[in-house]
Amino acid sequence: MMMSLKRLQLVRTLYRSSQIREDSSSYLLGSCRSYSNALSNGSHGSFKSFHPHLFKSNDGFSFSLDSVKTLTLRSTMAAELSIIMNHRRMETTIAKAPSAQARLVGTQIAMPSPGFIYEPYKPREKIPFWQRWFTRSGWRRTKNDIIIELKSAYAIAKLRKTGYSKNQFYKEALNMYKEINTLIANGDKKLLRKAVTEKMFSTLKNEIKQRETAWSGVYWEMVEPVVMIRTLRARMIGVDRKDLSKVFYQLTLEILAKQKFEAYDSKGSVVAGDKNKEVLVRDIWVFEKSTFHPGAHWRLCGRISPKAS
Repeated sequence: MMMSLKRLQLVRTLYRSSQIREDSSSYLLGSCRSYSNALSNGSHGSFKSFHPHLFKSNDGFSFSLDSVKTLTLRSTMAAELSIIMNHRRMETTIAKAPSAQARLVGTQIAMPSPGFIYEPYKPREKIPFWQRWFTRSGWRRTKNDIIIELKSAYAIAKLRKTGYSKNQFYKEALNMYKEINTLIANGDKKLLRKAVTEKMFSTLKNEIKQRETAWSGVYWEMVEPVVMIRTLRARMIGVDRKDLSKVFYQLTLEILAKQKFEAYDSKGSVVAGDKNKEVLVRDIWVFEKSTFHPGAHWRLCGRISPKAS
């Protein structure tokens, strides 16, 4: 009777040790695996170093090594099962928690826009030839420059597989550049919302609101053709690790164009600018497009200050 009671108490103690919270599960798993390794690899003496109290109780009763092995292995299996269940619950919670900008469409999660510019363009500071090729810092710099360019080349290559054409995109980008600037000048928020991403619309809406407090009206015009347009950077943003075709493309363009600008107060008087004078303006805009939204088109997702570049 005493032997059965002792065995029952030991089983209950080992089983309770497996019912731990998630924050200590990794420690228990490591410990149980170490004990299991000692059982599979070690001798009677090595296992005693782990559990000396299991071999002899207070009344002098001794357990056999085989019984202790069985109990310890069962404890290990129980602990690992508990850990696996905890991790599965955690993964389910993560999968069911979309980002703030994600919307549920049926049973799928649609993300209108990542809401940020991935690796914003910044010009690289020029370094002397001797420093680039004859110093370790120059070699690291050259390596980083090559990686940056390869990322853009890879993104463009993937984009071409979707039917991308540089000349066609430049025409579309210039039309958007002219249209968005005109909508901003007119304060047309309804149409502006369709041409830009959600975060960019919030920024432009605040700019229009602040401008309207100072000026009653604005005249804006772009002189065509533009002086220059070129691609500074191309990037891809993946949203699904299981489906690499679901990506956002971001193309950073530099646009150099002559523009005319004039601002008026509430009485119609000119308070800033001169629409008879052409001003050379340099803008850096980032356009974005997804590959998995039906009817997706290029939209303005951000602007980079030319001063920062």
